[in-house]
Amino acid sequence: MKIVITGSLGNVAKPLAQQLIAEGHDITIISSDDAKKVEIENLGAKAAIGSITDVNFLVNTFQDADAAFLMTPPNMGGTNIVENTINAGKNYAEAIKQTGVKKIVMLSSIGVESPVENGPIKGLHFIEKFYNELENISVTFLRAGYFYINFFNDIPLVKNAGIIGANFPATATVPLVHPTDIAKAAAKELINNAEGKNVKYIVSDVRPASDFATVFGSAISKPELPWIEFKDEDSLNGMLQAGVPQEMAELYTEMGRGIRTGVVQKDFIEHGSVVNGEVKLEEFAKEFADKFNA
Repeated sequence: MKIVITGSLGNVAKPLAQQLIAEGHDITIISSDDAKKVEIENLGAKAAIGSITDVNFLVNTFQDADAAFLMTPPNMGGTNIVENTINAGKNYAEAIKQTGVKKIVMLSSIGVESPVENGPIKGLHFIEKFYNELENISVTFLRAGYFYINFFNDIPLVKNAGIIGANFPATATVPLVHPTDIAKAAAKELINNAEGKNVKYIVSDVRPASDFATVFGSAISKPELPWIEFKDEDSLNGMLQAGVPQEMAELYTEMGRGIRTGVVQKDFIEHGSVVNGEVKLEEFAKEFADKFNA
């Protein structure tokens, strides 16, 4: 199959491309970074260098493709992040309509059924609607859990303050996912014969926040590492002090609040809470320890 992958050589896109290339598919990877061209070609893929804000570029890239993996960057600029994310989704939808690609797999998220109180996820809420309106196209909405690799952002807090935490309590249950599990699930969905619009969840583990402190603490020889629930204001200020841009810090604070109130987990629970990924928290903790000790 001819398959287009968005997301450059990111944590999901690269292992997805590697798997599909190994299976013999004709892969094109979209990247905005010309410096990635050689690395993409060394994988055995074609490089399409351009901006996802450019519909004509997308139309040219999607031409003659059988399927496409569509994701939007987690931070579409420092301001108007949600609006920029929505516009990127609109561009993808327009290019898909113009080129007649028959199958798309969208990297979506738990919490996407809510248009509020879920931070950066709300942009994906509207993108799912655009793709639902595409006619005669098979769409799989691959709703992912909270990325394990987000915990790498907590390493300075662990080192400097001896704590880990967020603006949700130790008792909050969080669906988690590893990027390699997303890649495997996406590869499967891109080549299957599903028709119509389908929602699939990809979650590797589901754990209370208290386990993050216990498991990571054990992995880095700090077994007493505590999970601390921050006030929203303190969570926001902590991110700002760490250099996170204002708007993104506000969105992440809102997402944490959504985890605290259950808004983010709600649709996953209502769809049966199926855990189908392979990488459990204890296995990811080894990666966390490697980063911590680097």
